[in-house]
This record gives sequence, C-alpha cells and structure tokens, in this order.
Amino acid sequence: MESINAQSLILLVDIVDAGNLSKAARKLKMSRANISYHLNQFEQALGLQLLRRTTRRIEPTEVGLSLYRHGRVIRDELLAARESVDSLGRGLHGSVRLSLPTGFGHLVVSDWMIEFKRSYPDIALDVVFDNSIRDLLGEEIDISVRVMSEPPPQMVAHELCQVRYVLCASARYAQEHGMPERLEDLPGVPLITSTVEGRELRLAAYRDGERQEILLKPTLASENFQFLREAILSGLGIGLVPDYLVNEAVADGRAVLAFDAWRLSVFGSRMFLLRMPGRYQTLAARTLIDFLIQRVRAWARP
Repeated sequence: MESINAQSLILLVDIVDAGNLSKAARKLKMSRANISYHLNQFEQALGLQLLRRTTRRIEPTEVGLSLYRHGRVIRDELLAARESVDSLGRGLHGSVRLSLPTGFGHLVVSDWMIEFKRSYPDIALDVVFDNSIRDLLGEEIDISVRVMSEPPPQMVAHELCQVRYVLCASARYAQEHGMPERLEDLPGVPLITSTVEGRELRLAAYRDGERQEILLKPTLASENFQFLREAILSGLGIGLVPDYLVNEAVADGRAVLAFDAWRLSVFGSRMFLLRMPGRYQTLAARTLIDFLIQRVRAWARP
C-alpha cells in the first residue's frame, strides 16, 4: 500500500515503545500535537485504527501490533546501517545510560566502570546510582541492574547471581551487648539496614526446609551502603546488609555474624540485568552488557 512508508512505521514504533504520546514527543524532540497529527494522518491513510488510547497509555490494535513488528525490523536495520557507517575508521563509540543499585554500584561496580571506560574511551557512559524500579523507557535508561525476587514481566532479564544477606555487628557491639539468639528477638534490637520507600521491611529466613518471616523496623536506615557499613562497624547496632558489605570486616575480626546457618532474604536474593524489549541495542550497549555479565559472574563465583 502506498500509504505505508518507513517513516510512518518508525513513528508508530516510537509511540508504542514510549507508551504514550507525551513520552514519544519528548524522546523525538517533537511537540505532542505534531506526533498526534502524523499518527492521525497515518491512520486516516490506512483507514484503520492502529492504537487504542486510554487516559494513561496507548495499546496497539491487532493491525497496529502487526505493523509495529514490521516497523521495528525496519528501524533496527536502519540503526544498524547508520552505526556501521559511523564506525568506519573509528573505534567503538556511542552512549549508554546505566542504572545500578547504590550499594553494589558504589562498592563493587565502580572500579569495573573505570576499567570499561579505559578500554572504550569513545563510549559516553552515564551511570545512575538508584535502587528504585522504574520504567526504563521513561527514564531513558538503557541497562539496569537490580536485586529482586522476580524481574518485571515487561522487561528482558538476565540473571547475574545470587545475593546473600547477613545479620552482623561489630566485634565491640557483640562483646558489649551480645548477639540475638533467636530470629524472634530481632524486632527488639537496634537494626541498621536499607529500606524501600512505601514498603514494609520483612525478613524471610530459610533453614533445612523451615521458613520464618519477621516484620522489622530499622532504627537506622539509609540507601547509602557505605554509611551503613560505617554505622555497623561503629557499634551502633546490628546490620542487615548484603554480605559483600562486611566480608572483609568479618575476615579480619572487626565484625561477627549472627544466624549464619540461615539463608536470609529481604528485597529478594537474585540480581538481574534488565533492559526494555524491542529497543535497539547499539554495539556500545551490547558491549557493556557482555562486560557486566562476565564481571558479575566471575565476582560471584565461589
């Protein structure tokens, strides 16, 4: 049909990927009215409705979804061709926006990102340290690393490793106050940990087929894991943190563990690399994804 052209199909892909006209307009640096006009022109030329509009989102109709799939192939081929031309005579380049959880990002991944940047100086990296789960498209995040029980169903997920939480305290705190002997004692101790806004802090503990769940109320909470480690080692209370935060302190005797025989889970015990489906992955993004998967799995290997 003469009314179908590559430009209109790619516009449809951008709108569907964005989820609504306003986000598509911001991404394409066009006005919302202009986006709406071109979409209406496309639908009128076809004599078909391509999108169902609601107050918050848009969803493709059956024919809209079919055209979206064709358009995505065309868009990706055009982007790949452009990338090939741009890379002629140049090293690997491009831009990638990466979102990392605060503790793991600051304490573990930071050195890796410096190594990556040295290896690929022409790739522009934008590294965001954030613990929230957000719409990657709306935040214009290319890759996200998160710890959770299950990945969001709308995202493409690569499981990286298991994350182990521990209950720990400074050796001085343990000597002066003792360590709790039962999980049921935890609500009565000064607890140092991270929290998620709007969520109760529930500790799930597993051992030999037994499961216990305890509601906790921290006396000191922060998303800054370096601060949490300093607070724990200063003897302010008992920490509930990922083991990588205190492994060194436990090894040299500055900190001790409690309930080491239990497997503890707070916000989930699996780490995932997440990305949006259908979004074209540049060579720069694919290179960073491969780099992160390799580094995390090597780091987590016993």
